[in-house]
Amino acid sequence: MFAVIKTGGKQYKVSKDDIIAVEMLDGEAGGTIVFGEVLMLGDKIGAPRLDNTQVVGEIIRQFRDEKKIIFKKRRRKHYRRRNGHRQHLTLVKITDMGMGIATVAAKPAKAAAAPKKAAAPKAAAAEGAEKPAAKKTAAKKTAKKAEA
Repeated sequence: MFAVIKTGGKQYKVSKDDIIAVEMLDGEAGGTIVFGEVLMLGDKIGAPRLDNTQVVGEIIRQFRDEKKIIFKKRRRKHYRRRNGHRQHLTLVKITDMGMGIATVAAKPAKAAAAPKKAAAPKAAAAEGAEKPAAKKTAAKKTAKKAEA
């Protein structure tokens, strides 16, 4: 079975275990991404998209595409422009697709580590340790010139 999904303004025909490179999406390697804009699933065609249908993928890595050279030239006009571009992409492996799929949240391993760091300063403040007063900058003095 295959599906047609839309992401980044483009449409992709995918099936289970396919690996596709799409325009950059938020997330880190190992995270889960859900494509909710499914245009077609098997023999069912949406108008314009199917309701309650999702395609789930796992982010493999974030990377940049190879450099594309854009060269513009106008003959006999002494006009040449050379420009390059590298697109940011996300490599995604399709893991599941269908109607009414229970979505799996992204792995919270790194997100759980952040509150522990934030909790340490709060604990120190609760113990009565005061922060040093912030330094104030002195106002600039302006010298008035005597009018002659």
